[in-house]
Amino acid sequence: MNNPQNMSHEDVLRVKLEVLRRDHRDLDEAIDALQERILPDQLTLKRLKKQKLGLKDRIQAIEDELTPDIIA
Repeated sequence: MNNPQNMSHEDVLRVKLEVLRRDHRDLDEAIDALQERILPDQLTLKRLKKQKLGLKDRIQAIEDELTPDIIA
């Protein structure tokens, strides 16, 4: 995986997935820290949570693409 031009589509998706998961964890930590305040900014909390949900949807879409369909 040294050269992005030599990476397969699946490899690129796996890298994107790890970046999105890291961003999701970072948002989770930011939300937790904000909620620990005495008077948390509700608008910021709402925006962060919405952003976190968007990341979750993107993570799920990539995971679905990486997981082959198995017909039972």
